[in-house]
Amino acid sequence: MSGHSKWSTIKHKKGAQDARRGQLFTKLSREITVAAKSGDQNPDMNFRLRLAVDNAKSQNMPKENIERAIIKGSGSSDKSDTLFEITYEAYGPGGVGIIINVLTDNKNRSASLVRSLITRNGGSLAGSGSVAWNFLTKGLVTVTVLGEDPERLALEVMDEGIEEIDIDGESVDVTSGYEEFSKIKEFIQKLGYTQIERAEIIQLPTSTVDLDDSQSIQTLRLLDSLEELDDVTKIFSNANFTDIAMEEYANS
Repeated sequence: MSGHSKWSTIKHKKGAQDARRGQLFTKLSREITVAAKSGDQNPDMNFRLRLAVDNAKSQNMPKENIERAIIKGSGSSDKSDTLFEITYEAYGPGGVGIIINVLTDNKNRSASLVRSLITRNGGSLAGSGSVAWNFLTKGLVTVTVLGEDPERLALEVMDEGIEEIDIDGESVDVTSGYEEFSKIKEFIQKLGYTQIERAEIIQLPTSTVDLDDSQSIQTLRLLDSLEELDDVTKIFSNANFTDIAMEEYANS
C-alpha cells in the first residue's frame, strides 16, 4: 500500500471517531449538489451523484440532508449558490507532489487559504500540469471484512478487471481502472459485502517520493491542515512516509 493510501486509510478510520460531523456533512453536501447540477437528479441515472450519495450514506449523513443537497443542485431551491470546482497543484516538503480538489463559492478565499497553508508548511504552489502528469485517474473501493478471510474477497474480485489489491488487517483496498470502477463496486456489493467504507475516484501516483521522518511528519501535518479546510474535498500526494511517522500519526 502506498504511503498516501496509508494516510488516507488511517485518516478515514480516525475520522469515523473524531471528525467534526458538521464540516464533513458540509463537504458531502457540496459534492452532492455539484453532482446533481452536472446531470440527472436521479442517482440511478447519474453515476457521480450515486457515488456522492453512497459516500454520504456511509458517513451516516441524514436522509433529509442528502435530499436537500440534491434539490439545491437541481436548481429548484432558492439557495442556488454557485460552486466552483478547482484543482490546485503543489509541491510539499521533500519535493512531494500534491493535488488538492476544491469546491468553493469564493475562489479568492480558497486560493488564499490553500496558498498560505502550503507556504507555511514548507511547500509551494505549482503550475497546472506540473504535478498532475504523475497521477492516473483510478477507482478505489475500500471494504471492511468483518469475521471473514480478506483473501477470499481478493480471490473473488481477481477476474473482474481489478488492477491492485491491498490488504491491511480486515481492510481491503481494491483499485481498478476508471472505466471499470462502477462495475467493480456493484460486483462487490452483490457479493454481500455491506461494509464498504469508501468508494471513490482517486488520483494514483505513478511514482513516489521517499521522505525521512522529519519530512514525513511535516507533510502529514500539511495534508491534515488542508483536509480541515471547508472548501477542500480531496487531497492526493505521492509521498512515501516512514513507518515511524505513520505510527506517530496513527496514535496522535
